[in-house]
Amino acid sequence: MNLSPLELILEDDHLLAVVKPAGLPSANAPRNASSVFRILQAARPNRFLGVVSRLDAPVSGVLVVAASRPAAAELSRQFRERLVRKTYLAVVEGRFPAALGQWVDWHDRLERVGEERRSRLVPSRRPEGRAEHALERSEPGDEEGDDQGGGLPSPSVACHVRARVVRRAGEVSLVELEPSTGRRHQLRVQLAGRGCPIVGDRTYGGRLPFAGSPGLGPAIALHAASLGFTHPAAGTHLLLRAATPSAWERRFPSLCSGGHISPP
Repeated sequence: MNLSPLELILEDDHLLAVVKPAGLPSANAPRNASSVFRILQAARPNRFLGVVSRLDAPVSGVLVVAASRPAAAELSRQFRERLVRKTYLAVVEGRFPAALGQWVDWHDRLERVGEERRSRLVPSRRPEGRAEHALERSEPGDEEGDDQGGGLPSPSVACHVRARVVRRAGEVSLVELEPSTGRRHQLRVQLAGRGCPIVGDRTYGGRLPFAGSPGLGPAIALHAASLGFTHPAAGTHLLLRAATPSAWERRFPSLCSGGHISPP
C-alpha cells in the first residue's frame, strides 16, 4: 500500500518508524485532512497503530508508531521516563550564544495558557537542586506537539536541552540539539528566547522564509535527525536516522557542503 509522502525506515510486528515530511501533522488532524496516522491507517488497515510520540506539523524527521498494545505501553514508558535519546538539527537566525562546537545546557520552564498558540519561557521558581518531577506531566509527545490538543491552563513545566553550533554561514547557523524532555514547542521557544529563532518559524520571531514540501503545510527548519531507544520486544538498542530533507540542501547550500546534512 502507498505510504507517500512518508518514507518507511523500519517495520516489524511491534513498531513502524517513518520519516515525516515537514508540513504534515503527526495525528489528530482536522476532518478530511491528512496526517501520518491516517496515512498509516489506510496503508495498514488491519494493524493496531498506537501514537507514542509526535512531531509538530512544520517539523520533519523520525517518527515512531507502535504496532501492538504491549509495544505502545513500553515505548510510552521509555519516552515518559526519558530513556529515549533524541537528536534534532535546526537552522537558526541570529547569533547562537556559544562558540562554534561548544555544548551548552539550557534548563528552562515553559508554560502555555488557555487557547494561546505560543508557549513561553517563564522565570524558574525552583530553588537550585530541587527535584522537578513533581511538577511534570506525562505527555505522549516528543519535542513538538501542536497536534496533542490542549487549550487548558497549565502550570509551568521544566525543560532541558543540550545544544551546540555545528556550522555557521552568514546570517544562519546549523545547530545540533539533544533534548532530554519533550515539551510543546520546547526547542522553538528555547532557541527563540536566546535570540536565534528557527528559520521559517514566524510564530516565534523568525524573519527568514522557509518552504517545505509542495502540497503540504507550512514548514520550519527543524528536523528530528535520530531517535535511539530499546526495542519494545527484543530488548535490543535501536538507533533510527533520517537524512535532512532535500529542501535544506537547496535553501542552505553553504551549510550542507554540497550534500545533505548527515545526522550526527
